[in-house]
Amino acid sequence: MGRTVGGAAASVSGWTPPQTLNPTKPVDKRVLFFEPMTASELFSFPNPVNEVAARVVAGGVVLLGVLTIVLQQPWLSVVIAVGFLLRVLAGPKLSPLGLLATRVIVPRLPFRAKLVPGPPKRFAQTIGLTFSTAAALLFFAFGLDTAAYVVLGALVVAASLESFAGFCLGCQAFALLIRAGVIPEEVCERCNDIWGARKASAPAPPVS
Repeated sequence: MGRTVGGAAASVSGWTPPQTLNPTKPVDKRVLFFEPMTASELFSFPNPVNEVAARVVAGGVVLLGVLTIVLQQPWLSVVIAVGFLLRVLAGPKLSPLGLLATRVIVPRLPFRAKLVPGPPKRFAQTIGLTFSTAAALLFFAFGLDTAAYVVLGALVVAASLESFAGFCLGCQAFALLIRAGVIPEEVCERCNDIWGARKASAPAPPVS
């Protein structure tokens, strides 16, 4: 059974999130009132991440993506790409959608915080940045609107899986890359635990 931190259950036993990231800690006023922060503080990604906030952000991406496709407004692909870039660089601190999710929407939802590793979420945001940037380039650099809408459609599907089903494709890809040795395990000590439940449920090999 996982440990509890500030009322939020950590999904993996034996791992204790840093107390400075306790979800019950008061909001950093420097973020809300734009007081000075060092560059390393500003351009950092939270670890762990509140899964509830991540799913709300993904829902915002779904909404923007659907509006882009249905209303045929290619300029919104640039808005989506810039949002991903800001979240990759600094988490929610510079992203209007991230701030809306973490400071306005999530505190008013009847859900307890669920802490998950930060590096896979940053990797997922990087994939979103790649897709949205590709769509914007297809729109404005190559004039391939149909291809751009297909790319955006794929992004909407991935974001919908995370927002509505809690399934993060980018996080799963991150875990696979760790298992393959492409990403060092030291980057995220908890990331292999995405697969931990499967290992724990597997029958023990016979003793010879």
